[in-house]
Amino acid sequence: MKKKVAVLTSGGFDPMHVGHFRCMEAAKKLGGYLIVVVNGDSWLKRKKGRVFMPAKDRAEIIKGLACVDEVYILNSERDDVGEALERFKPAIFAKGGDRTSKNIPERGICKKLGIKVVYGVGGGKIQSSSELLEKYLKQGSAKHVKRRK
Repeated sequence: MKKKVAVLTSGGFDPMHVGHFRCMEAAKKLGGYLIVVVNGDSWLKRKKGRVFMPAKDRAEIIKGLACVDEVYILNSERDDVGEALERFKPAIFAKGGDRTSKNIPERGICKKLGIKVVYGVGGGKIQSSSELLEKYLKQGSAKHVKRRK
């Protein structure tokens, strides 16, 4: 039996969308054991100015995905996931969407720890959580949502 290799991916996932899911599924295939780091609420407030869904709720949803083995909420004052990379020391750091070697702050820590960084995991950027929320708000909020009876 082939030994599973730890792969770590991270994000705000606020809200979760199909691009996130595709990245996680593809990341799992890179090594067999997937750790997903959910950036905490303070990170989202610094980056986006708001929190749509609390970190514990985002983490619970992600933990329910079949491709995910472990979820870790990172509450840090840093704007990177270096602390999680140091804690888990995965073989691979998987980055999806529009991330490149030029726009991830974790390059240095990955090099120091010997972690391979794989870009474009799950395909290119296909959706944006911020754009989804903006579109929803422009439509007039919840009055357009059909409620189940």
